[in-house]
Amino acid sequence: MQTLTSLSASPPAQSKRNRFRLATGSWALPAVLFLVAFLIVPLVANAFRSVTLGEAALNPWAYYEKLLLDSYYSGIFFTTFKVSLVTTLCTLVLGYPVAYFMVRYAGRWNALILFCMIAPLLTSIIMRTFGWRVLLARRGLINVWATDLGIISRPLDILNDPLVVYIGLVHVMAPFMVLSITAVLQGVDVRLEESARVLGANRWRTFRHITLPLSLDGIATGCMLVFVITNGSFLTMLLLGGGKVQTLSLLIYQQFNLTQDVGFAAAMGNVLLISAMVCVALQTRFVRRRGVKA
Repeated sequence: MQTLTSLSASPPAQSKRNRFRLATGSWALPAVLFLVAFLIVPLVANAFRSVTLGEAALNPWAYYEKLLLDSYYSGIFFTTFKVSLVTTLCTLVLGYPVAYFMVRYAGRWNALILFCMIAPLLTSIIMRTFGWRVLLARRGLINVWATDLGIISRPLDILNDPLVVYIGLVHVMAPFMVLSITAVLQGVDVRLEESARVLGANRWRTFRHITLPLSLDGIATGCMLVFVITNGSFLTMLLLGGGKVQTLSLLIYQQFNLTQDVGFAAAMGNVLLISAMVCVALQTRFVRRRGVKA
């Protein structure tokens, strides 16, 4: 009797599991369609334009050969990755102490510091960049104050210095690094650090052998975010530095809007995307290996 009951109950249970599986697949369908429509299709269309328009109509690889073999464009590539790498390192050096202070020492001030970190993200990047123009222009606040105090005899041309581009980028990208590291540091058990101190390790050894290895995931996430976003950023280079810092993203903007060479701009976009993906993959693999060894 018990066997007949279990056999009679098995088909409904099995059909319920099947319905659950079908429901799971149907719920994933909108996300898949969204990714296909707004990610896969534009990338495929961009790749198609890069090998069919303009000079590529005669030679499909003409634009890619120009990008990879011309010394001018190879210099643009080097500048692009140099800017992204320097910005990433600067935000890491400046952002890690801020994140560590927020998690370990800020206490009730943590919410205020967090708000100050998030508040700039609520403002347009154009407004933030123009803020630096107001501060650093020849008649800006810094030059006016320095002249009034007698520090300098005449206004300096600070705004057209390439250093200003890095300052603007670090200002824009710092919240991404701080928030990424903060999220991971909050999960690090303080008792591990206290145990290391009890066993005789000083603050530096505790940080080096306990805190830093356990926060590598946050560092990797922050570095990837900053690196990739900086790779595609062009407004800061367009508005600051007097045009002295030429990156591939800025060149893509100029090709689309000034020369209107859509095929060449599409090829640049594809090369920039592939290069960024390769760098991110290498960076992630390196950090994970360091994390395992630690």
